[in-house]
Amino acid sequence: MSKTTDIRPIDVTLEFQPIWFRLPLKFGAETLETITCARVKLQVTDARDKTACGWGETPLSVAWVWPSALGYREREESLKEFCQQLVKAWTDFAVWGHPMETGGLFLETDLKKLWRAFNQSRSHTDAMPWLAALVCNSAFDIALHDAYGMIHDVPTYETYNRDYMNHDLSWFITPSEDVSVSFAGKYPQDFFSLPRKEKMIAWHLVGGKDLLESDELTGDEPKDGYPVLLRDWIRRDGLKALKVKLRGNDAAWEYYRLVKVGEIAIEEKVDWLTADFNCLVTEPAYVNDILDRLMIQEPRIYGMILYIEQPFPYNLESHQIDVHSVSARKPLFMDESCHDWRLIKLGRTLGWTGVALKTCKTQTEALLSLCWAKAHGMTLMVQDLTNPRLAMIPHVLLSAHAGTIMGVETNAMQFYPDASNIEAKIHPGLYVRKNGCVNLSTLGGPGLGYRLEK
Repeated sequence: MSKTTDIRPIDVTLEFQPIWFRLPLKFGAETLETITCARVKLQVTDARDKTACGWGETPLSVAWVWPSALGYREREESLKEFCQQLVKAWTDFAVWGHPMETGGLFLETDLKKLWRAFNQSRSHTDAMPWLAALVCNSAFDIALHDAYGMIHDVPTYETYNRDYMNHDLSWFITPSEDVSVSFAGKYPQDFFSLPRKEKMIAWHLVGGKDLLESDELTGDEPKDGYPVLLRDWIRRDGLKALKVKLRGNDAAWEYYRLVKVGEIAIEEKVDWLTADFNCLVTEPAYVNDILDRLMIQEPRIYGMILYIEQPFPYNLESHQIDVHSVSARKPLFMDESCHDWRLIKLGRTLGWTGVALKTCKTQTEALLSLCWAKAHGMTLMVQDLTNPRLAMIPHVLLSAHAGTIMGVETNAMQFYPDASNIEAKIHPGLYVRKNGCVNLSTLGGPGLGYRLEK
């Protein structure tokens, strides 16, 4: 039965905003120097003809969502074209409900149809991945969730319960057959870590091209007042957690990189490390050999590694690799391969023990994944997509409610800190890390707490 609180979208606007990196960010085989953000304003109405607007933003991270031999610009233009098609699709989506329900239905129906039709219309065979469709859609989906809170003058995270939703979680997700778990009578709020955290440990990305020591300087580095060397970042921001970006195809370099970053971390009193193997590994032994060598030769650095992130290829269904041997050594987190709860279910059978949530896969899917993973005893992390400006806010809010293994990844301030200058005036604690943390205390009010009126 529908509720009087149900809404539906009635109008959508979209704009693209380019951002330039101050330092190159290497991702897979590509090195990024610029990125385009999609920013969406979505208007909704309720049964009483009251209207409100919500906002969503996401970086269209081409190299991450669509690794390919196709040219970068060709892929980026395709993503932008797909976003433009989503404007009409969402405007025409005359479905009433809570955002979890309308967002979930859009994912399962209109988005899939649009994605298939888009790929069928293309002349070449390199199809746009489903992950890319999710990222394009995420700005619209986030805006829908924000608008729902705005129209009811309540924080959106206080609406994920029976008072606002028409359906419990059993309408969306089903448990694994090997556990006595039921989602009947359960709502997303039942799986939140409450009260939400107001301060969280911030993970700093050590990219593959990031400079570690002064002897690596060439003189071509930006002179913009921000750090360049890892030690300077650690000292300026009081960092306590470092994510080390690896290549996934060069074991000797990766071992050296982990040791070198680990040595700096120890000297600078950093507590935690994690390793991201970049989705290029095809054999668990590759990761195991590096971890075992660290355990024997560098036991302290090995002990500092909190978890391992997504060493294996994106498409989990096509690459069903048994990873129990890796997760026996360290917690192993799915990221690029866990687009939804169904893939998390498959990953769990293969030995994955954790899930890296991202709002860029849509707020709706992130929350469903959170609930499924927590119900099955899997550990959570919230990972960054180098989120600037408005994109940062739902990202950290998800982490604050999720109960992660340790804080939240935040790296937009490394690669384009000035892009968020406007938002930082109202939410300074989100865009500058202090004592190794980000501070969410300025987020408040209805919707996702952007406080756009300021």
